[in-house]
Amino acid sequence: MKKWISLLMILILMTISLLGCGTGSSAPEEEMPAPADRTAIRVASLKGPTTMGMVKLMSDREAGSTLHDYEFNMYGTADEIVPLLINGSVDVALVPANLASVLYNKTDGALQVAAINTLGVIYVVESGDTIKSIEDLRGKTIYSTGKGTTPEYALNYILMQNGMEPGKDVTVEFKSEATELAVMLSGAENTIAVLPQPYVTTVQMQNDKVRVALSLTEEWDKVSSDSGMVTGVLLVRKEFAEANKAAFDEFLGEYQASTAFTNESIEDAAALVEAYGIVPKAAIAVKAIPACNIVYIDGDSMQEKINGYLSVLFAANPQSVGGAIPNDDFYYKK
Repeated sequence: MKKWISLLMILILMTISLLGCGTGSSAPEEEMPAPADRTAIRVASLKGPTTMGMVKLMSDREAGSTLHDYEFNMYGTADEIVPLLINGSVDVALVPANLASVLYNKTDGALQVAAINTLGVIYVVESGDTIKSIEDLRGKTIYSTGKGTTPEYALNYILMQNGMEPGKDVTVEFKSEATELAVMLSGAENTIAVLPQPYVTTVQMQNDKVRVALSLTEEWDKVSSDSGMVTGVLLVRKEFAEANKAAFDEFLGEYQASTAFTNESIEDAAALVEAYGIVPKAAIAVKAIPACNIVYIDGDSMQEKINGYLSVLFAANPQSVGGAIPNDDFYYKK
C-alpha cells in the first residue's frame, strides 16, 4: 500500500513539474525598449516658475550625465520664443498654456503639448487681514495685472462661479506690471492684489504684513471638477517628436525626474534656481517653490485639465486660445 502511495505522489509531482515547464515556455518574455540614439534637443523656456522644474536637468546637462545633448536657452518673454518655434530653431518650449493653443491654431497643428509643468501660480494677497474667502472680495477693490489676458479671465471666471459680477460686485483695477503691485503692497495698508509667484514671496520678505489670502488654483478647483488652472506646458514640434519619438520620450522621463527633484529637494533646487538667474536669491526660491505648483502631468489627465481650462478662456475671449479649442491631436502621448 505504501508503495502505491509513493508511486502516486511521484506521478503527481511529475505532472505538476511538466505543467510548470509548459506554462513557463509559453509565456512571452517582456522586451525592454532599445535605448534611443543620442539626439540633440533644443529647449527654450521662460525665466520664471515654468523653468524651475527643469533646473536639475540643466545642471545634469552641464555635468554631461544626460541621455541626450540638450541645449537650454531662457528668455524673458514668450514673444521671443514664438518665432523660434515657428521657424524650427527650437524643438521644445516651455510656454503658457493658452499660447500653446494659439500656436497650434496658427501653425495648423504643427505643435503638440506633451505635459503640464506648472499649475496656477496666482494668489490674492493683502496688506491686512480681511479676506478669508472669495465671498469676502464682494464690494472690495482688487489690483491686478494682465488686463485682457489669462489672469483677468481666470479671476473673472472664479468670481462669476461664486455669484459675483466683475465690475459690479468687485472692482478690479489693472496695473501694467507685477512690480508695480509689489511696490503698492509694500507701502500701503489694507491693499488687496492679485499677484503671481515669485513676486508674492519677494513682497512678503520685504513686508511681513503682506499675507496670502487665497490661492486662485484652489478656488478654481472648488468650482470646476473637469479642468484645472494651468499656467505652463511643455510644447514640442510635431515633426520633431515623430522623427525622434524614442529620444523625446527619454527626454520627458528625465524632465519628469527633474521636476520631482525640484519639489523634493527644495534647498538644492533653490540654489540652482539662483545659479541660473531665475530668481535673484536662493532664499526667495526656497519659499516660492512650494507655492509655484510645479508638476509633471501628461496623458489623459493632462488633456482633461488643459481642455477644460482652454474652454473657460474661449468662453471669455475666443482669441485668447487662437480662435478655436484644439483637436485631440494637440496632445502628445507616449
